[in-house]
Amino acid sequence: QVQLVESGGGLVQAGGPLRLSCAASGRTFSTYNMAWFRQAPGKEREFVAGINSTSSNIAYGESVKGRFTISRDNAKNTVSLQMNSLKPEDTAVYYCAADRRTWAPIVLSAFGYDYWGQGTQVTVSS
Repeated sequence: QVQLVESGGGLVQAGGPLRLSCAASGRTFSTYNMAWFRQAPGKEREFVAGINSTSSNIAYGESVKGRFTISRDNAKNTVSLQMNSLKPEDTAVYYCAADRRTWAPIVLSAFGYDYWGQGTQVTVSS
Protein backbone atom coordinates (compact mmCIF):
# COMPACT_ATOMS: atom_id res chain seq x y z
CA GLN A 1 0.00 0.00 0.00
CA VAL A 2 1.25 3.48 -0.90
CA GLN A 3 -0.07 6.77 0.40
CA LEU A 4 0.50 9.88 -1.67
CA VAL A 5 0.31 13.45 -0.40
CA GLU A 6 0.55 16.40 -2.76
CA SER A 7 1.64 19.90 -1.81
CA GLY A 8 2.62 23.16 -3.46
CA GLY A 9 -0.61 24.19 -5.12
CA GLY A 10 -1.94 27.73 -4.95
CA LEU A 11 -2.78 30.87 -6.85
CA VAL A 12 -0.31 32.19 -9.41
CA GLN A 13 -0.39 34.79 -12.16
CA ALA A 14 -0.23 33.76 -15.77
CA GLY A 15 3.35 33.35 -16.92
CA GLY A 16 4.57 32.48 -13.46
CA PRO A 17 6.05 29.27 -12.06
CA LEU A 18 4.82 26.83 -9.47
CA ARG A 19 6.29 23.62 -8.13
CA LEU A 20 4.22 20.70 -6.94
CA SER A 21 5.54 17.91 -4.78
CA CYS A 22 4.20 14.48 -3.95
CA ALA A 23 5.44 12.60 -0.91
CA ALA A 24 4.95 8.84 -0.92
CA SER A 25 4.96 6.38 1.93
CA GLY A 26 6.12 2.81 1.59
CA ARG A 27 9.35 1.04 0.74
CA THR A 28 8.35 0.14 -2.82
CA PHE A 29 8.08 3.70 -4.16
CA SER A 30 11.30 3.33 -6.13
CA THR A 31 9.81 0.52 -8.23
CA TYR A 32 6.66 2.40 -9.27
CA ASN A 33 6.01 4.53 -12.28
CA MET A 34 4.68 7.88 -11.12
CA ALA A 35 2.52 10.44 -12.85
CA TRP A 36 0.73 13.72 -12.47
CA PHE A 37 -2.81 14.16 -13.70
CA ARG A 38 -5.12 17.14 -13.53
CA GLN A 39 -8.83 17.67 -13.61
CA ALA A 40 -10.65 20.91 -14.28
CA PRO A 41 -14.35 21.36 -13.44
CA GLY A 42 -16.55 19.56 -15.95
CA LYS A 43 -13.61 17.92 -17.68
CA GLU A 44 -12.06 14.47 -17.64
CA ARG A 45 -8.91 13.73 -15.72
CA GLU A 46 -5.97 14.56 -17.99
CA PHE A 47 -2.47 13.08 -18.10
CA VAL A 48 0.12 15.76 -17.43
CA ALA A 49 3.43 13.94 -17.01
CA GLY A 50 4.81 10.54 -16.12
CA ILE A 51 8.18 9.16 -15.08
CA ASN A 52 9.38 5.58 -14.78
CA SER A 53 11.08 4.10 -11.74
CA THR A 54 14.63 4.94 -12.85
CA SER A 55 13.81 8.34 -14.42
CA SER A 56 15.08 6.96 -17.75
CA ASN A 57 11.70 7.38 -19.43
CA ILE A 58 9.54 10.48 -19.17
CA ALA A 59 6.35 11.45 -20.95
CA TYR A 60 4.35 14.68 -21.10
CA GLY A 61 0.90 15.61 -22.20
CA GLU A 62 0.85 17.70 -25.36
CA SER A 63 -0.53 20.77 -23.63
CA VAL A 64 2.36 21.01 -21.17
CA LYS A 65 5.36 19.98 -23.26
CA GLY A 66 8.18 22.48 -22.99
CA ARG A 67 6.67 24.14 -19.92
CA PHE A 68 6.45 21.43 -17.26
CA THR A 69 9.18 19.14 -15.93
CA ILE A 70 8.65 16.00 -13.87
CA SER A 71 11.35 14.56 -11.65
CA ARG A 72 11.69 12.12 -8.78
CA ASP A 73 13.99 11.42 -5.87
CA ASN A 74 13.78 7.77 -4.87
CA ALA A 75 15.94 8.34 -1.80
CA LYS A 76 13.35 10.82 -0.50
CA ASN A 77 10.26 9.07 -1.89
CA THR A 78 9.16 12.19 -3.72
CA VAL A 79 8.07 13.15 -7.19
CA SER A 80 7.87 16.77 -8.31
CA LEU A 81 6.32 18.78 -11.08
CA GLN A 82 7.96 22.06 -12.01
CA MET A 83 5.45 24.18 -13.90
CA ASN A 84 6.65 27.22 -15.81
CA SER A 85 4.91 29.70 -18.09
CA LEU A 86 1.60 28.86 -16.51
CA LYS A 87 -1.60 29.66 -18.38
CA PRO A 88 -5.15 30.14 -17.12
CA GLU A 89 -6.07 26.87 -18.84
CA ASP A 90 -3.66 25.06 -16.50
CA THR A 91 -6.11 25.76 -13.68
CA ALA A 92 -7.19 22.43 -12.21
CA VAL A 93 -6.82 20.06 -9.31
CA TYR A 94 -3.53 18.24 -9.75
CA TYR A 95 -3.18 14.65 -8.63
CA CYS A 96 -0.18 12.46 -8.02
CA ALA A 97 -0.58 8.82 -9.03
CA ALA A 98 1.41 5.59 -8.74
CA ASP A 99 1.43 2.53 -10.98
CA ARG A 100 2.55 -0.47 -8.93
CA ARG A 101 3.51 -2.67 -11.88
CA THR A 102 7.23 -3.31 -12.18
CA TRP A 103 9.09 -2.39 -15.37
CA ALA A 104 5.94 -1.27 -17.11
CA PRO A 105 5.69 1.44 -19.75
CA ILE A 106 4.31 4.79 -18.69
CA VAL A 107 0.53 4.71 -18.98
CA LEU A 108 -1.30 7.81 -20.15
CA SER A 109 -4.70 6.74 -18.87
CA ALA A 110 -5.86 7.31 -15.32
CA PHE A 111 -7.16 3.74 -15.29
CA GLY A 112 -3.57 2.48 -15.28
CA TYR A 113 -2.79 3.83 -11.81
CA ASP A 114 -3.41 2.11 -8.53
CA TYR A 115 -2.81 4.82 -5.94
CA TRP A 116 -3.84 8.45 -5.89
CA GLY A 117 -3.25 11.47 -3.73
CA GLN A 118 -6.02 13.76 -2.54
CA GLY A 119 -5.13 16.46 -5.06
CA THR A 120 -3.91 20.03 -4.81
CA GLN A 121 -5.60 23.04 -6.40
CA VAL A 122 -3.67 25.13 -8.90
CA THR A 123 -5.30 28.37 -10.02
CA VAL A 124 -3.73 30.56 -12.68
CA SER A 125 -5.09 34.08 -12.95
CA SER A 126 -4.99 36.03 -16.20
